[in-house]
Formats: sequence, C-alpha cells, structure tokens
Amino acid sequence: MPQVMEFKLPDLGEGLTEAEIVRWLVAVGDVVAIDQPVVEVETAKAMVEVPCPYGGVVTARFGEEGQELPVGAPLITVAVGAAAGAETEPDAEPSGAGTSRSSASESSGSESSGSGNVLVGYGTDHSRQARRRRVRPATAEAAAPAPVRSPAPAAAAPVAVPVGVSTGPVAVISPIVRKLARDHGVDLRALRGSGREGLILRADVEAALRAPAAAVTGAAGSAGSAGSAGAAPAAVRAVQGERVPLKGLRGVVAEKLSRSRREIPDATCWVDADATELMASRTAMNAAGRPKVSVLALLARICTAALAKYPELNSTVDLAAGEIVRLPAVHLGFAAQTERGLMVPVVRDAQGRSAEALSAEFARLTELARAGKLAPSDLTGGTFTLNNYGVFGVDGSTPIINHPEAAMLGVGRIIPKPWVHGGELAVRQVVQLSLTFDHRVCDGGTAGGFLRYVADCVESPAVLLRSL
Repeated sequence: MPQVMEFKLPDLGEGLTEAEIVRWLVAVGDVVAIDQPVVEVETAKAMVEVPCPYGGVVTARFGEEGQELPVGAPLITVAVGAAAGAETEPDAEPSGAGTSRSSASESSGSESSGSGNVLVGYGTDHSRQARRRRVRPATAEAAAPAPVRSPAPAAAAPVAVPVGVSTGPVAVISPIVRKLARDHGVDLRALRGSGREGLILRADVEAALRAPAAAVTGAAGSAGSAGSAGAAPAAVRAVQGERVPLKGLRGVVAEKLSRSRREIPDATCWVDADATELMASRTAMNAAGRPKVSVLALLARICTAALAKYPELNSTVDLAAGEIVRLPAVHLGFAAQTERGLMVPVVRDAQGRSAEALSAEFARLTELARAGKLAPSDLTGGTFTLNNYGVFGVDGSTPIINHPEAAMLGVGRIIPKPWVHGGELAVRQVVQLSLTFDHRVCDGGTAGGFLRYVADCVESPAVLLRSL
C-alpha cells in the first residue's frame, strides 16, 4: 500500500515566515521524482522553486496561485510507492487531509522514499525540526487551506449579511484570510463566503474591501432604520482611506529599519568633494577598449580601500556577548531599485575585486534583482553598504544603517557647481558624501578619517587607480 506523505512549505531561511504561490509546476495525479520542483513561490526577498523531498503520485495540492501560505503549511501530499495512474483520492475534503497528515507523520521514519538533500525543516530522516517564525496565536480554526486540484471557476461575489446577525460558525480555515480581515477591520461574520459550503476565501475579503457599498447595502438599510446615521458597518469604516498591507518586501524593510533605529545609536557626517578627476579617470579607463567601469564600481573600490585603513567600520556588535566583532572580509551591499521596491544585493569578498570585476558583479546582481531571481543568499550577509541615492536626483541624505552592519556610505548626484580650484573659482563636478555609522564601534575621529579618505580618493584618484 502506498504511504501518503505530506510536504509542507519549508523554512526558506533568513527568518522568512511566509511565501506567495506564484505558479504550480505539478497537478494532482502527476508523478513526481525526489527533489523535483513542484511549486514556484515568491518570498519577501526572491522567487524560489521549491523541490519536494518525496517521490510518488501527487494526491492533493494546497493553496491557489496568488495565495500566501505561512511556513509549515501543507503544500502537497504524495502517495509514495503508488504507480502512475493508480487510484488516489484527490477530492478528499479538508477534514480528510488530517488523516493523510497523520499517516505521513506515522510513516516519517521511512528513508527509502525521501530526498538525500536537506530543506530547512526537512531532515533526511523526515523528522520535524524547529522553524524560525513569528509566534502565531493558536486557534482551533487555524487549519490548513483546502486542497486545490485545478484553478477554480470565478467565484461569485460575496454576500454580506447584517452585522450581529448570527449565521453560524465563521467559515474560515485560512490564517492568511483571518489576518487580512483583521488588518483591515473587516467583520468576517458579515460575509458569506463563495467557497465550498460557504467557505470565506481571500477573494471574498478583498471584494468586500473593493466594493463595500454594494456588499453591505442590505445591512446599511436595516441599520439606518434602527441605529444612528453615523453607525456605518465595519467593512465601510475599514476602507475610509487607502490601506496598504505592510507585508512582503515592504514589511521586511520596515521591520529591519525599525530594528536598526531601536538598537543602533547612529550618527552621520558628510562632506562635499570635487569628483572632476574621478570622472575624468573613468572616461580614460573606458576609452581604453576594456570592459566598462561604472562610477559605483569606482566608489566601491575606494570604499574597500578605506575599510582596510579603518576596519572598525567593517564590523558588527554582538549584544549577547557584549563584543564588537571586526570582520575579515568586506561583503559589500549596494542599493538597487526594482519594481518590487528597494533591494540590497551583496557582493561577496569585494576587497579582492578590481573595479572591472566589481562593475560586472553589480550589473549581474542588479539584473537578477529586477527580474526577481535573486536567491536569499544574494541578499544577506553584508558587512558594509554603499547607497547611491544620487540616481534619484538628490544631493544628500542621512542613511539608516542596514542592521546588523555598522556603517553605510551615501553618495549624492554628481553635478557642476562653483568650486575653488587652484585658488580660483571654477565650475567643477561636485558630489556630497555622507557616512552614517554605529557610534558603538568607533568615535567621530575614526568615522571622519574614513570619510575624509574617501573624499581624498574621489578628488585625487590617480594613486588608487594604479592598483586597480
């Protein structure tokens, strides 16, 4: 007899707690091999194909394309040992999935059907391992989403009933739907779901937010005769003003920057620099027929040289141990604007790369970022960040440190300005440089020395460029 194994959304690393299903790669009834990708998901950081550690016949899929699932939620069940075309029960009700999960748990000791590769949360012995996630309230209704065999037909518009009128237990089994309703102030008791047996789906809540007036016409009419004119239903009150969920990439950025502000006593210093000679040197380098070098790459090369002189700024603070940890390698993060928002890819071992190599790596990572194909490892592990906000047409800023790093160099636009050069007033290419640093790792003298060295290299790059 085949064993039904349940494959859950694994921990994708770096504290990610949820992912959105972008595209299913298998259907119910398909035969999958061990480690075959079965679904493509989008996390707050990257698009990832998730491989299944079991081989067999897919008996159920959980979740629809576009739906968010928390880490640990079921993705698919696989009948291990079943032949292609063997009879399965893909139409089982959600309550039947509990039997499958129980069977999977009891048979998790089988090693012959599992992958030798290790997904976070899935050992080679299929044992359950602890996953890093936010603590979620445990409720009896927070069960797994219903299995989905194929794209469902368009759901009928949800019908709202008057608030306070009992319609029986709220038919919601998805924690994502509950959270969406809670975040937007929607009373689930006021909705009739369009799913099977009245199940309230995410589309029902979103429809109520888009068209609250139509959804609560009946409720408003009855409430108007019995209550005050200002007593609008909850769904109407919730959409007064646009509400944007703080989730995905925006949520990760918000959480990280908030933590930086809470934990790091930062300070900022800045200086204007004459970048005329730097721009002339770049023009000469690019005219030599070699691979093109970007301004960002030259600034990155200057940063790595400055960090070699001032290693205090390439460090992190270990609060638990009460220690400053100075790091041996420079893993240089840089800000890249994408359609999904601002991302910070990381160039590994930047201190050993030439300006040409840095320029090529910046281009490669930027292309991946804009295509949404960066791996989580490409976005983590940075030790120092270079932020070129001059591309937005601004001169200065006070950057927020990318926790748990200790410093960030900001670069404004390079524009012609009046400047005293050689004792005379001239028009020169001027840039403002700003350094935000963790005051725990160094004092102002060190930070000022670092920034002054960077500015000196920008103004007189000839000595540095000989070593590139």
